[in-house]
Amino acid sequence: MLRFVRLVAVLFALALIGCARPSVPPVPPLTFVQSDVDAKDMVKRLSPRGQSLSSWQELAPALERSLAFTAVKPRAGVALEGDGLTLTWGQLHDSIAKLLEILPRLDAEPELLTENFAWFRLTQGVLMTGYYVPYVEASSVRTAEYRYPIYGLPDDLRKLDLGEFHPRWKGQRLIYRVEHGEAVPYPERAEIDFEGALSGRGLEIAWARDLVDVFFLQIQGSGLLHFPDGSRHLVGYAGKNGHRYVSLGRVLVRRGLMDLEHVSMKSIREYLAAHPEEVPALLSTNPSYVFFRLGEDGPVGAMGKMLTPKVSMATDPKFLPLGSLLAFEADLPPEAPGEDDSHVAGLGLAQDTGGAITGARVDWFCGSGPEVEFFAGHIKNPASIHLLVSKEVLK
Repeated sequence: MLRFVRLVAVLFALALIGCARPSVPPVPPLTFVQSDVDAKDMVKRLSPRGQSLSSWQELAPALERSLAFTAVKPRAGVALEGDGLTLTWGQLHDSIAKLLEILPRLDAEPELLTENFAWFRLTQGVLMTGYYVPYVEASSVRTAEYRYPIYGLPDDLRKLDLGEFHPRWKGQRLIYRVEHGEAVPYPERAEIDFEGALSGRGLEIAWARDLVDVFFLQIQGSGLLHFPDGSRHLVGYAGKNGHRYVSLGRVLVRRGLMDLEHVSMKSIREYLAAHPEEVPALLSTNPSYVFFRLGEDGPVGAMGKMLTPKVSMATDPKFLPLGSLLAFEADLPPEAPGEDDSHVAGLGLAQDTGGAITGARVDWFCGSGPEVEFFAGHIKNPASIHLLVSKEVLK
């Protein structure tokens, strides 16, 4: 009992220190404004073709996954508490059910979206980025060729929801481990990748050929491992070490190694390949570390459900909770080198989260494999985002 009291006291001390850090300012709440004029105008431009769909009815499987997720949430529980809008899980659930109800008629009657839904525009400038499921050359055993570990979730990683102790810490979690009866931060990337902090514990679920591949796998959150025998194995997000995410692209720009307008996944990879001696130091600038689990079907998002290419979106759940129905519009880069820029106006579903996805930002899931890497890696565009809520639940 005394040991537990001591642990809790240490955790509170760490929490207070973390809350006091001026370098991590709180993210302001998103502001929602209902806009019928915007809705009627945007509905005219909505098209399933921009999402590689032949009909809006193809949204049904993805909507059913969101419906199943919200169905197990407490109906009266608050899912969204923003400036100008508060919603319960029950209201989100019923909004999804309403869209499923009208979906068979939506191709011929797009105006049903304005007749049945209130459109709440995010007034902040929203940044839209893209992500995909990468392929990683890997092996189930360590060899001279495959020597970089892909770690599963360590059994000594602990989480504490600080909001259970005080309202001002709502939404904050402390991730730690216990060493000699005291709570200590979990190792950072440099300690794990370059100092062997987790080696010898049997946590490896696979071994990769390239450390940079592992780094980008962690940024994406899931991937397909290609084994030498030709088999493929899905890996999905299992947890993280609790340290803040630092963008390597921003580090390269800040150090004068790359121009901001040229930063992309491809350009970062090219820089690291051309400067292998800098790889350890550069990767270590991002202390955040992601752990994985092996799966069978996927890719799977934070809902625990399969993601749908060009439909599923990763959002900050504190502002756009999982299950949110989104109408989005943006000018996007070409899908492949040499092609023209594109414009998309479509319907997205908040079905995933990400350590780097905070505040007014949405991350669009673009699919799997190298054929979508160029497109996903170059999306960094302003977007117009509306949250759709059934008018019936607002009565």
